[in-house]
Amino acid sequence: MSHFARLELARELVAALRGLTLLGDAQNGLFLAAPRRTGKSTFLQADLKPALEASGVAVVYVDLWADPRRDPGTLIADAVAKALAGKAGLLSKAAKRAGLESLTVAGLEIDLGRIGKVDGATLTDALRALREASGTPVALIVDEAQHALTSDAGEATMAALKSARDQLNRPGQVNLMLVMSGSDRDKLLRLVNTGGAPFYGSQVTRMPLLGRPFLEHLAALITAQRPELAPIDIETLQAAFEAFGSRPQFLMEALGQALSPLSGVQGVRFERTMLEFALERQRADEAQMEADFLALRPLERAVLWRLLEQGPRFRPYDAEALRFYRERVGDPVTVQMSQKALESLRSRNPSIVWKSARGEYAVDDAAMHRWYEQRARANRWPPADPESELAD
Repeated sequence: MSHFARLELARELVAALRGLTLLGDAQNGLFLAAPRRTGKSTFLQADLKPALEASGVAVVYVDLWADPRRDPGTLIADAVAKALAGKAGLLSKAAKRAGLESLTVAGLEIDLGRIGKVDGATLTDALRALREASGTPVALIVDEAQHALTSDAGEATMAALKSARDQLNRPGQVNLMLVMSGSDRDKLLRLVNTGGAPFYGSQVTRMPLLGRPFLEHLAALITAQRPELAPIDIETLQAAFEAFGSRPQFLMEALGQALSPLSGVQGVRFERTMLEFALERQRADEAQMEADFLALRPLERAVLWRLLEQGPRFRPYDAEALRFYRERVGDPVTVQMSQKALESLRSRNPSIVWKSARGEYAVDDAAMHRWYEQRARANRWPPADPESELAD
């Protein structure tokens, strides 16, 4: 399928980042949250980045999940170094021919391999040099930015970026634009919502999900290739897309199955088949989360239950939490026991619990939190298990 460009959204965000809108604070940092696989990264790379470049901005993009084994701070510093080496032009080529690893830009000698390290140039120095070398404002797009909070170096890098923003920008002149995206709004909020957060005072914005225009685009592609399927039932297609969590990859997989001559589906409109596929996947996902929950030890379930219930307010070892665990397990629970349960949840593959460098906890997959909230609203929590000590 061809890329569905969201050009108007990209243009609006560029104007906000450049401080050209009357309202909003995007010039001091744009924080975008959208669930996994809903098209966030595609939009950042295929729509926002080109729109920024077209407006005369040098763009650095880095995905902190590109290599989970590397420290997030190192990934950001390396991305800036790579961009600086590219923008330095003849200086960079001359340095490479001479076997050098440093450049002199704007009067500053920069070791490209030491940016952001104790004995190297600061991120502020490197970003200022990139601004001078490019002759344009600079935008740094950090995808899955919440991952930076999992290490001390990552947190230090976020603080350094805030400092760079404060030093490079002036009233009416935006030289450094910061775009931070995340697939989990609760985790991304930890960059902005406490006094010690590096971007305290900024706001996290929910990125608009793909909607009706995307489905109309898809319907046009379908009818162009399969005219006999016209007219497309957009309403049913939209219901299927929403049941898939507005995730285009899953919708396209279902479309391929529904239209395949090997599907064995006859006498039913493909839109209805796709909706059935979506509802079936929804049930399967929920069943898997329930099975994962019920497979945990009693104390692990109690700790995860508390985390799901409390969200950002979760304090794993206070008196209220220990009382909560005791009531669900049926025996006294110590701090050490709850620590062991938390570490067990973190060490599972895939991990169930996420931990920041500051000792803050959240569920690793935000879908589990949505699953919990739906069941709690329907008075269907906890999952039924006759043999569980957690069952009521």
